[in-house]
Formats: sequence, C-alpha cells, structure tokens
Amino acid sequence: MQQRAKIETLLHEETRTTIWFLWIFYTIYLVYDITYYYILPETPWGSGTRPGLNLFIYIIMLGLLPISISLMKRQYPWPIKYIYFIIFLSLNILNDLWMYWGMETTYSSGNVIEIVIVLFSPIFVNKRFFCFVSLGTIFKYAIVGIALLEPLVAFPIVIVVVLSLVAYILLNRFYGYVDAIKNSYDKQLEGIVKGIIAALELKDPYTRGHSDRVAGYAMILAKEAGNYKEFELNTFYYACLLHDIGKIHIPDAILIKPDRLTDEEMDIIKSHPVVGAEAVKEVEGIAEHIDVISHHHERWDGKGYPSQLKGKETPFLARVTAIADSFDAMTSTRSYRAALPLDEAFKRIIDGKGTQFDPELVDAFTKVYPEWVNFYYKQHHQAIDNQEKILQGG
Repeated sequence: MQQRAKIETLLHEETRTTIWFLWIFYTIYLVYDITYYYILPETPWGSGTRPGLNLFIYIIMLGLLPISISLMKRQYPWPIKYIYFIIFLSLNILNDLWMYWGMETTYSSGNVIEIVIVLFSPIFVNKRFFCFVSLGTIFKYAIVGIALLEPLVAFPIVIVVVLSLVAYILLNRFYGYVDAIKNSYDKQLEGIVKGIIAALELKDPYTRGHSDRVAGYAMILAKEAGNYKEFELNTFYYACLLHDIGKIHIPDAILIKPDRLTDEEMDIIKSHPVVGAEAVKEVEGIAEHIDVISHHHERWDGKGYPSQLKGKETPFLARVTAIADSFDAMTSTRSYRAALPLDEAFKRIIDGKGTQFDPELVDAFTKVYPEWVNFYYKQHHQAIDNQEKILQGG
C-alpha cells in the first residue's frame, strides 16, 4: 500500500511537471515562430526570413498533443518529454538542411524553444533527461554544420554549452534540496524507530542491542548476496531494526521466563511476526519491507512460522534477516542459556544449509563471516564502553 502511494505521488508530480512543460513549449514555440517568421518580415526592419518547413512542423507538433493527453490519462507521462524533444530535434534538423542546402546565405538558424528546453530541463529533476537534451541539441548543430560545411555552427554550440552549465547548476540545486529533505526524513524515521526499539529493550533487557546487531549483520549479507548499494537498503535497515517489534504485546513473564516454554506460551511467542507486521503496515519507509518483519522466522524447508513458507516463497530480504537473527540469537545471552561461541554459531548456520536457511545465502554468509566477526566485537566493545559511561555518570 505504501509503495503504491509512493508511485502515485511520483506519477502525480511527473504529470504536473509534464503539463507545465507542454504549456511552456507550445506558448513560447508558437509565439516565437509567428512573430519571427510571419510578423517581423512584414515590418520595415524585417529580415525576410523564409518559414521553411514550419507549417509541416506545426502540424506534427500539434498532432503530438492528443497523444500526450492520452498517455497522461493512461498514467504513463514519463516518455512524453523524450518524444517531444526527439521529434522536435529531428524536424529542426530537416528544416535547417532544407533552408540552407545549396544556399549562399550564412547559416543563422536556431529556435528559442531549444534554449527553453535546455534551461527548463531541470524541472523534471532527471539527470538522464538533462544529459539527453543538452547532448542532443549539441548533436543537432554538429550534424547541420557537417552537412552544410558551415563552421559558424560553433557559435550556437558554445551557447548551448553555456546554457547547459547554467541548467546543470540549477539541477544540482534541486537535487541538493531533495537530498536534504530525504536525509532529514531518514534521520527522523531512524530516531522514531530507535525510540521504539529502546522501549522494547526496556521490556526485555536480554534483547538489548539485538535489533541493531541483526540490522548490521543483515546489511552486510544483503550487499554481498543481492548486489545492493547501501542507499538502496535504507528502508530494509529500518525494517530489520523493527523485526521483533511484535514482542511488545508478549507478557513479560513469557519473554524473560528462565524455564522451557509451554506449547501455549510458544504459540504466543510465534505470534510476534504477525503482530509486528500489523503494527507497522501503514508506516511509510517501513511497509515496503514488511515481509522482513512478518517472515523472518520462516525456514527454507517450510517448517518455520507464521506461514510455513518454503524455499523462495519467503522473500529474499526476509531470508537474509533469518540468518542474521539466528546468528545473533545464538551469540547473545538469554534468560534460559548463555551465549554460544562465534565458531559454534558459525557451524550451526552451516549445518542449517538447505534445511533452515537458503543454501545460496549460507554460501554468501561464509564469505562475509569475517566482517560479521569484526562487527560483533565492535558492537561488544561499544556496549562495554556505554556501560562504563553509565557507571561513571552514576
């Protein structure tokens, strides 16, 4: 649901920007052409410039308008800006060649709309479109210059380069604002998530640091096994932090019980993935990886819970989290047992290959295990330092 809402927001912004683009394009393009080719030539200071293929171009460009409206109604506005630029560029190349081929007059073509498209390309906040427009416009003048053997095209090329630099500065400022807002949102979300985790750790002191460690292990493994970049895993990281959030509803007597749990108590424990997923299903930034919360206790052989998913039926990042969660659970002290040595936990993960855990992920786990060991000791030393600071403060 949250992913759909995000797509709808992007769709709305792209559609609104495209509408602005079309208004600017047609208004400036038609006003300029009518003035330059049909009004000025009739004045005493007119240049007598030939319209060339302009009537033909008008028909085609106006014919694109119903196509654009249709694409927007079908909620597919993204290619419109490319369609307009490619067709307009191609027609202007033909127009310039038509007007100046074999003529003795000096080449002095160009259209103000080309300047407008280059300068306004940053409004889409799309580096690919910006590069396409800038390089495409330079390409147009280069082709015309080569075909007409006209060195004067170097002048409009220089102008386009300068305008592109201005547009690039504007584009980077837009990206800077977007990144600043995103970073602010990420920090706020992280603060909220860690506040919730702190509340859970107060309820169950044996899980203190567990969420941070699982998220850290899972990030390392996901980047190794899934070829992700770190920024692509931000929301996954927050979901990992909240993977055990459903334990908040479990009675303290069960969470910290030092003895073996009864079947009824175990059923209550097994409900925490579903409860946790339900609690955060509407939280933007978490809901797109809600499977991490609801399915991190599934097993490769289908004997896990809550849905008994088998093999790749369990989402990839949930399978990653399952290994990270199991490893940290084994290497952490619990109310009912002491922490296992790292080597023993490593062996048990390997032994679970193809039964409890995804075989390919276990292979990836063996590659990143040294990183996990370093991360474990780093977290361990940090926890000791924090305890010493608390004692000194007391």
